[in-house]
Amino acid sequence: MRAETDGLEAGRAGGAPLRRKPRRLSQVFARLASDAKDRVTIASILDALGDRSFAALLVIFAVFNLIPLPPPSSAILGLPLLVVAAQLTYGSKRAWLPKFIAEKSISAEQFRLIMDRVVPRLVRLERFIRPRYWPFWRKRGDRIVGIMSLVLAIIVTLPIPLGNWLPAFSVALLGLSLSERDGILFAVGSAVAAASLGVVALVFGTAVAAIQAMFLWIF
Repeated sequence: MRAETDGLEAGRAGGAPLRRKPRRLSQVFARLASDAKDRVTIASILDALGDRSFAALLVIFAVFNLIPLPPPSSAILGLPLLVVAAQLTYGSKRAWLPKFIAEKSISAEQFRLIMDRVVPRLVRLERFIRPRYWPFWRKRGDRIVGIMSLVLAIIVTLPIPLGNWLPAFSVALLGLSLSERDGILFAVGSAVAAASLGVVALVFGTAVAAIQAMFLWIF
C-alpha cells in the first residue's frame, strides 16, 4: 500500500482525489542519469522534464556553464540557456529548442559524471527550498525570472575570462526558486545576479580604461 501511494499527498480533503506531488529536480536529474544509454541529447532531457521544462532547463544549462571548459565553450553552452530564457520571457507554455541545439549530445558516462557531482549538492540545497513568500501573482514570476535569466545568459555567452561562472550560478538559483516558488531563494538569486552584473561592469570598465591608456601611450 505504501508503494501505491508513494509520491502522493497524504490524505483526502473532503473526498477530493489524491494529487501527485511533483518530483524535485534532484530526482529528475538522478533518473535521467540512471536511464542514460549511449549518448544523452538535449532533446531527450527536454522530453524527460515534461511540464517542468523551463525551470529545470534553466538549472541544468546553468550547471553546464559552471563547469570550467576552454573557450569558446561558454558561447556554445550559453546559447541553449539564452533560448530557454527568451521563451520564458515571452510567456511560452512549453520550452522548445532548435534542432541544431536539441541534437547536441554528450556521452552517457560524461552525463553521469556531471550528475554525480550535481545531484548530491542539489539534494542538500533542496532541504532548504520550499514554497514560501513567493512575491509574484500567477505567471508574472515566470516572466520576471525569464527577463533576469535572459540578461544573465547574454553575459554567459560573452568571451569574458571566468566571467560566466557567477551569472550562470545566479541563473541556477533563479531556476530553482521558480521551480519551488521559493521567494527567499529568489531574493538570494537576485542578489547574486546583481553582484555578477557588478563584476562584469568592473571587468568591462577596466578593459576600456586599459585600452584608452594604451592608445594614449602609443599616440
